[in-house]
Amino acid sequence: MKTSIPSQMKAIAIDRFGGPELLGMKTLPVPPLGPDDVLIKVETAGIGQWDPEEREGGMEILKQSKSTFPYVLGSDGAGTVVAVGDGVKNFKAGDKVYAAGFLNSKGGFYAEYACVRAVDTAPIPKGLSAEQAGVLAADGITALQGVEDALKVGKGTNLMVYGASGGVGHLAVQLAKRLGARVLAVVSGEDGVELGRKIGADKVVNGRAEDVVKAAREFAPDGLDAVLVLAGGEKTDQALTTVKKGGHIAYPNGVEPEPKGPEGVKVTAYNGEPHPRALSRLNGLIESGPFHVEVSKVYRLEDAPRAHEAVGKHHLGKLALRIH
Repeated sequence: MKTSIPSQMKAIAIDRFGGPELLGMKTLPVPPLGPDDVLIKVETAGIGQWDPEEREGGMEILKQSKSTFPYVLGSDGAGTVVAVGDGVKNFKAGDKVYAAGFLNSKGGFYAEYACVRAVDTAPIPKGLSAEQAGVLAADGITALQGVEDALKVGKGTNLMVYGASGGVGHLAVQLAKRLGARVLAVVSGEDGVELGRKIGADKVVNGRAEDVVKAAREFAPDGLDAVLVLAGGEKTDQALTTVKKGGHIAYPNGVEPEPKGPEGVKVTAYNGEPHPRALSRLNGLIESGPFHVEVSKVYRLEDAPRAHEAVGKHHLGKLALRIH
């Protein structure tokens, strides 16, 4: 199987940090396989909300060593395993997988091949297409660790997801429902309202047009138990006044401005970090019934600059690049 792997691949890369116009098609070496890695022939790559910041050099502070160019972006994707390192026992060539590779030193998923650690890789959940799986890893892990690990939602938890029509938010709503929570989804736009209903939120509010504080008080007259915040700002902080004393607010690092909770309410910032247990738990919850991953638009690889312009504008769920 290894013999069919080319030495070169097409990839979208940058030669320096800057604007979307710097994203260009290049021919680059296929990344080298380490003993604990899998090499994936990429079918679909997700476009993260954070990708433009990474493209501009804003993620350099998080890295142990300085980036080298050409630089390939893309924190998650899905495709077919074509080779595994000597130390990898749980994957083989031909497996359909999705994976996370945030700030991967071997390059990202905006390429025909991506080399990632086997521990950051999982089989595509039953019922999802490669396109849906391609946008799942980073946002799915962030959603799961927000509702389950940080907020510990369970049966009867009154939870508000603020930013529920975005990539992380629409997954968090569904995962929280599977964990037994009652979910108030604060979405953006009428199309967001439609998505919120489709994914089974108990109540949906258009944060742009409706009174979120009033809706939250009607939803949980004694106060909300928990809130997952995915969009910060003055309106968010007003909505957070409806959390009861002893309640809990969580948000992934990167939400700006950082949410402020009322007195007596715990506020937790966290990172979505992939590991085998989290990926297995995510797959288990997804496979326990019909699950919807919203891919609002799929761009061709060469249209990555357009995709980067679109990621900062209103859209539902997540955007993707089709590689193969």
